[in-house]
Order: sequence, then structure tokens, then C-alpha cells
Amino acid sequence: MNRAGYNDDSAVVIIGSGAGGGTLANELCQKGIRVILLEAGQHYSIAAFHNDEWQAFNQLAWLDRRTTSGSWRIATDFPNLPAWICKTVGGTTTHWAGASLRFQDHEFRARTRYGDIAGTNLADWPLGLEDLAPYYSRAEYKMGVTRTHDIPGLPGNNNFKVMYAGATKIGYRQVSTGNMAINSRPRKGRGACMQLGFCFQGCKSGAKWSTLYTEIPQAEATGNLDLRSNAHVLRITHDNSGKVNGVEYADRDGSIRFQKARIVCVAGNSIETPRLLLNSHSPMYPDGLANSSGQVGCNYMRHTTGSVYAVFDKPVNFHRGTTMAGIIKDESIHKPERGFAGGYELETLALGLPFMAAFLNPGAWGADFTFALENYKYLAGMWIVGEDLPQQGNRVTLNTDEKDDYGMPVPNVHYDDHANDIAMRDHAYSRGAAVYEATGARRIYKVPPYPSTHNLGTCRMSSKADQGVCNQWGQAHDIENLFISDGSQFTTSAAENPTLTIVSLAIRQADYIAAQMSHGNI
Repeated sequence: MNRAGYNDDSAVVIIGSGAGGGTLANELCQKGIRVILLEAGQHYSIAAFHNDEWQAFNQLAWLDRRTTSGSWRIATDFPNLPAWICKTVGGTTTHWAGASLRFQDHEFRARTRYGDIAGTNLADWPLGLEDLAPYYSRAEYKMGVTRTHDIPGLPGNNNFKVMYAGATKIGYRQVSTGNMAINSRPRKGRGACMQLGFCFQGCKSGAKWSTLYTEIPQAEATGNLDLRSNAHVLRITHDNSGKVNGVEYADRDGSIRFQKARIVCVAGNSIETPRLLLNSHSPMYPDGLANSSGQVGCNYMRHTTGSVYAVFDKPVNFHRGTTMAGIIKDESIHKPERGFAGGYELETLALGLPFMAAFLNPGAWGADFTFALENYKYLAGMWIVGEDLPQQGNRVTLNTDEKDDYGMPVPNVHYDDHANDIAMRDHAYSRGAAVYEATGARRIYKVPPYPSTHNLGTCRMSSKADQGVCNQWGQAHDIENLFISDGSQFTTSAAENPTLTIVSLAIRQADYIAAQMSHGNI
């Protein structure tokens, strides 16, 4: 490892090592740029992962205290766990399912296409599909996304076969095992998927793309990366001109360190990123860094989700094989005659029996609840992923009444469903039920949303500085050497799983940063 000195102000400091931060670090290192990558969590190896749901959850999940408010059910069911993300080297790429879908053209122009929807804070992205398409292609090749670059799709497990049979019976046509960043054949030193069924618990075979064992080792091989795990960043500092000049962080021993920086890129997820910017307030920036618009923390999006599970007469054993093994894309279009703007995907999803007991209907008891658990091997399941619309009041703020171990205010996540979300979820529940009814389901369960992995917005891109936090490159409108490098920069959520877009934006951002550095602009 090429360790940088604390007073070395020549490097790019990246906060967070997941899809955005880990990818950005590798892309910059490959260009000869020195990077200090700070990760709040521990550095595990593949061998350390556990094929056990609760053990893996306690190992990888971000369990630092958070609070919630708003009318969403999460505030009642899981008040201190608004999001299911990870605190570990590799971030949530250790936990994600692997679904890698491109946004559609209309989703970059939601304000224009959907119109002025009351109660929303809709805006168009300052870039379009035509701008991101070449970076999507680079990301798909890098990640090994199936059904792109002549990479075959994954095989379908029983959960997919049940979905496929029902979906085609009721007229759906865009049904497949999807575009997955999971090797369907050996590729780039990593083997093919072994269909172990523990995708959410860290892929022990390494078939699923994760920055832990792809981007970060590649960056280390260049000699340009200084990776520091157990480095929890508390504040970003700035000089008298207003430019950021370093970060304060607590190391593994709890000691407070200060690292100088030429550029700071924040990739801490859509809860920790605004928390850090807000906590970095100063006399020059009394409302937090990059917050002249007042939009830091606002427009929190988590996708319109929910699940549909069904009990069948014959065993499905849906937990065997890829966790997210198939997709129906027909409903992802914008078709307002359905009663809502935007669209949604239906994706197969299996939970182990312990998580099924926790998430099926939190707080429930009785015969209907136990029937599902007793018939676990007869279950099939799918997850709804729909576009939820940005709202000014859905936001991450600092809860100054509660502090973490370092004295930093914990984040409070406030969320209320919009009427559009409710209409979309109800439609998706009915269509998911129809899929399973078409194949003879005995009983159907419409399951409320879990703590979300898809956390978006809160530091969004905008064409105008007074409408967002950063520009089309993720560069803060207010501070030219501060960048947002994760899903926080999303202007809208779209209907697709976000990781491919986060990676594509990181590749694009790396090209921009390298060019700006070479010209001496930052």
C-alpha cells in the first residue's frame, strides 16, 4: 500500500468504498492519480462471509443508530433501521442482488414528461441517456452484466420459472433472468455463479461484482491507492477561500485524524453523505457544505417497493439459486392512464426463513402469518421496484438530540408516501397477484416495504445552482473541488435498480476530474 502522509494535500480523498467510491477510486488510480479511500467499516475477505442471514446481517450491515419520522410504516416497524446498507470495504456492493438496468430516456426528463405533480419537487436531470450511454456500456463490461457484451444470461431457478409461467399467461412479454452483474460463466479471474442463494450475505464465490474484490484490488495494484478501513469521517474542512482542504476522521482506535486533500469526493450513501455535509457547517457555510440551495438532505427517495409472495401446492424452494433470479419489465413504462406517473419493475426475490419471519408482516401473529412460515418451501416471491417522486419534505436531517460514539448527531430520515407512490404500489400488488393466480397460487401475501437498499437523492444534480447540490459531473455548485459520487446525486429515482447508474456516473466523473486536474482547474 502506498501510504500518504497526513499533510499530503496532493491526493483525491474519497469517502466510502461502495459502487460509487470504489469505482471512482479505481478509475482515478488507473489514470495515475493518487487516491486516499476512507471506509468507515472493516475490511473483510470473501472467506469471512457467512451463509447465514442474521450472522451476515450483523457482520456487514450499517447498524449505527439512526432515527426516523414520517408516516411511512418503516418508522413504526424499524425505527432505527431506515435503510439496509452496509458498513464494510466494498460498501453495499457486498450485499446488493446484482440487478443492473439502464435508466430509460424519459426517466432523465421526469419533470418535462410527467408535468407539475402537486406535492413533488420534480426536476429534469442535467444530462440525458445520450450522455450516459457510453458510460453504461463501459460499466456493463467492467461489471460483467449478463445479456450485454455477448455475456449469456443466468439460468432460471424455480422462483423464476413460476414467475415466467404466470407472467406469460397474463400477457407480459419482457420476462427474463435479467441483466445481472453476476458471472454466468468464468470471467476476469472470477468463477461462474454457483447458485448458492446467499447473494445478500456477501458472495462467497466472488461471482457477483463487488468493489471489494474487483475495483479496490485493481486500484491497489497501481500503487496509487491508500485504503484506510475503520476510518469514520466526521467533518470536511475548508480554507479561507471556501475550497475544501481535508477531512477529520476517527480511526480504528477512536483517535481523531486530519487528512489534507486536493479534492474530496463523498460517496457515503444517501443518508451518510448529506449527514456529513450538514455536520461540516462553519461560519462561512452555516447551513453545511454545498447547501446554498437548501437542498442538502432533501428529496430523499427509496423507490416505491413492496413484495408479493404466494403459496403453491408443490414445492418451489425459492431460496435455492440466485436471490434475484428474474424480472418483468413490461410495467416500467410511463403510462399515466394506469393512475400514476412513472413505472415499476417486478423482480423475483427470495428471503431466508429468518428474514421472512421478520419482514413478512412485522408485528403480525396468528394462523395466516404462521401458514406462510409453515409452507416456506412452497413459497414463490417477487419484489416491486418503482419510481418514487422527489418531495422536498422527504429528507435527511441531523438529530442533535442523539449523538453517535464520536459526538456526531445521528441522521434522522423522514419519509411520507406520495399519492403517486400509493397508487403505483397498489397497481403492482394487483399485477403481482395476477401473475401468481395465473399459475394456481393457494394464498397470496402483499408484503409492506422493507428497510430500503435503494437510497437516492438528498444531494441531487441540477442545471441551476438554486435547485440542487451538484452539476452534471457531481461537482458541488458551491465548491469546485467537492464532489458527490454516489446515489445522492440522483435527480429522480427512475424505475430501475440504481447500482449500474452509480457506477456509470463514477466512471464519467473520473474522466472529468482527471481532465480538470490536468488542466489545473481544480
